Amino acid sequence: MIGLMEILPDNCVQIGKKELLYMGPVGLIMYLGGVVFINRKSTSNAKIVMARVAQTMLDENVKVWVYPEGTRNGNGDLLPFKKGAFHLAIQAQVPIIPVVYSSFSSFYNPAKKLFTSGKIRVEVLQPIETKGLKAEDVTDLTERCYCTMRETFFRLSGMANEANGSGQGPQQ
Repeated sequence: MIGLMEILPDNCVQIGKKELLYMGPVGLIMYLGGVVFINRKSTSNAKIVMARVAQTMLDENVKVWVYPEGTRNGNGDLLPFKKGAFHLAIQAQVPIIPVVYSSFSSFYNPAKKLFTSGKIRVEVLQPIETKGLKAEDVTDLTERCYCTMRETFFRLSGMANEANGSGQGPQQ
């Protein structure tokens, strides 16, 4: 998240879990960088924050960078997507622009929590429109984004044939 602060487009904020705020200097840097923190343990609080974010997006032409898995993942596949980002996009009637990163598993040692030298491939996919969609469309939108991003993830990671295997799919 911190590295992205340098390359994000103008008027773009990231959404992160509130627990990150308490990670010492990292949390402070994220706070000063304008990250919007969501308390995932409080659904009502998260919905209120997301409603404010949606209104800000419309009023001030702010873009929001969301991590739909909700956490880091080292299992070689995408985790199920949480639906908050998709509710937000539909509420604000703004397109979703999926950004997919290849796996870093070839140069990360989880036991030592150590990165070695390696390359990440990044692909920005075509926007997915939400105009005219309603709350009841969130599940379908989430599934469509998940499948598209998962297929791209495997291709970028050199595991294209695994994309047809069973994934965990979006969370309910």
